[in-house]
Amino acid sequence: MSVHQSLKSKGALVRSRNVLSRYERIAELRRSDKWREGQSPYGLPKVRVLKVKKRAKAKKEKEEDATAATPAKK
Repeated sequence: MSVHQSLKSKGALVRSRNVLSRYERIAELRRSDKWREGQSPYGLPKVRVLKVKKRAKAKKEKEEDATAATPAKK
């Protein structure tokens, strides 16, 4: 019997979270220069979290290197 897809924990930590802790929200506000020192940590504005996608660029570069490394036949 196979394990159901929802029970697999392979990519559990890879997924982007839509709820941040207060500390993470403050850190994100500091990065975007929207945080003032002395500001109350309560009632923080919402912070949008974007999931970063991996690019397939590295794979294409490897293919180009492999074709460049093989000598051309005459």
